[in-house]
Amino acid sequence: MEELGLVGNLAVVMAAALVGGVVARLLRLPSLLGYLAAGLAIGPNTPGLVGDIDEVQTVADLGVALLMFTLGIRFSLRELVRVRGLAVFGGLSQIGVMIGLGVLLGWALGLSTDEALLLGAVISISSTMVALRLLEDRGEIGAAAGRAGVAFALIQDMAVVPLIVMIPVIAGDEENVLPSLGLAAAKAAGLLVGVWIVGTLIVPRVLARVSLARSRELFLLTVVALALGTASVSSLAGLTLAFGAFLAGLLVSESEYAHRTLAEVFPLREVFAVVFFVAVGMLIDPNSFVDQPEIVFGAAALGIVGKLVLVSGIAVAFGYTRKAALTAGIALGNMGEFSFVLASQGVSEGVFDVEINEAVLAAILLSIAVSPLLFLGQDALLRALRSAPGLGGLMEERTEAHVPEPKALVNHAVICGFNEAGREVAAALSFRDFRFLVIDQDPVVIRQLQAQGVPCILGDPALPAVLAQAGLEEARLLAVTLTDVSQVEAVAVAAHQISPRLDIVARGGEEESHLRLRGAGAAEVVHGEFEVGLEFVRHTLHRFGVPSQEVQAVLARRRRDYHAES
Repeated sequence: MEELGLVGNLAVVMAAALVGGVVARLLRLPSLLGYLAAGLAIGPNTPGLVGDIDEVQTVADLGVALLMFTLGIRFSLRELVRVRGLAVFGGLSQIGVMIGLGVLLGWALGLSTDEALLLGAVISISSTMVALRLLEDRGEIGAAAGRAGVAFALIQDMAVVPLIVMIPVIAGDEENVLPSLGLAAAKAAGLLVGVWIVGTLIVPRVLARVSLARSRELFLLTVVALALGTASVSSLAGLTLAFGAFLAGLLVSESEYAHRTLAEVFPLREVFAVVFFVAVGMLIDPNSFVDQPEIVFGAAALGIVGKLVLVSGIAVAFGYTRKAALTAGIALGNMGEFSFVLASQGVSEGVFDVEINEAVLAAILLSIAVSPLLFLGQDALLRALRSAPGLGGLMEERTEAHVPEPKALVNHAVICGFNEAGREVAAALSFRDFRFLVIDQDPVVIRQLQAQGVPCILGDPALPAVLAQAGLEEARLLAVTLTDVSQVEAVAVAAHQISPRLDIVARGGEEESHLRLRGAGAAEVVHGEFEVGLEFVRHTLHRFGVPSQEVQAVLARRRRDYHAES
């Protein structure tokens, strides 16, 4: 479609991406999968409408730069420090082992050392976008599994930068790897120092001046020019556009303009990132599944199973429960957007040839397609592992109970899940000197509570053996603040069996969950979005002068009607 020109090709790409994204959402699959399928449909390897890869790829490079730019802005040093043990030691171990396994796989498949090394790097990186979406859809993003997954995702995203810097070195003369790597590191350090100086002395003043103009267009132009300018300098220094764009993101990440920059750039990034994923899909050859099945299925299997086992095992070693660790492992058991970036850089530097690249891209696509299916079946997988001969002992949950003498656990509250809602309940009880106990699956949270002298239990609250240690027979209340509704139901059922008269207040999800939770033994069900809406109603009526008693009556009547409708 060369006769269409750049605008015509982009129109075709956007239309195909729209269709692919809508179909993926209807099938409850990641949108990324729909964009890749759209690229495959308009690529030269499938019949029908064919887009111009060269023109689309030129625009796709902008998508890579903006992806890395927003990664730099969103980089959270504070979050990394909070989970530094799991993130640094666990995350780096996972990446190192996966690269080593990828090299062994590459050698077994007859690849050269540089090809095998790049293959290992591609396999070692998971899709942060897919992982966080899966965790969010299941309500685990703020739970122990989500916190563990974020820890690994942070260090993987960071690792992309040195891996990108290493690709030109990998492509060079193997006899001069160490000198070349040292030169690349020196260039990266020099560029980092230069960026820091500019970012400290110049960028804040420029952004401040532009902000005074109160023009969104000027602010957006400024930050995009900053991103592309730094990326160009990086390219001229012999590094990559992606690395320079990441550094540009770091320039504004700690400034007062970070949130505004992200808000302004994010829609633009989404558009051009879609072009990048469609362009990747155009490069995928379906024949790779037949012509090079050993690379496609070997790399996909290693990326899925290898990371599932490593992430889960490392998380368990750091004290997370088997359930939380397995959830994090399944969420990260894939390859993703930055795997595509690494493969694309590898082709640009001549490490991968066209055939190998097509097979690797197909493997990445396959891993992303399988990931949501594994996530949906994680509960069945956990049950199967626990009942498997020889694995039952390994999968048995380890619990840690930091509770006072059983006599002290009388008329207390039990809080399952120390998330934001759980912390609010704990703060209110603590303020009135009421006794309470917390059950959570995150060892970091348990250590913090233990240091504060708060009775706590590390374990899966859905297991009767864990709940039995919380003194439910003598408890006054059980507050289940977990965000995964299926787990909330399991906790309510188990607690009701232990103490049928226990007052259980549970966090609900969709409207249909209300009856299920009431049937499971919950005396009160709190629906988050509904309660947020009532708070808006309360404030609005007060502003219109409605008396407090009448407002309370309106809210009570709406709660009664809502629960009756459920």
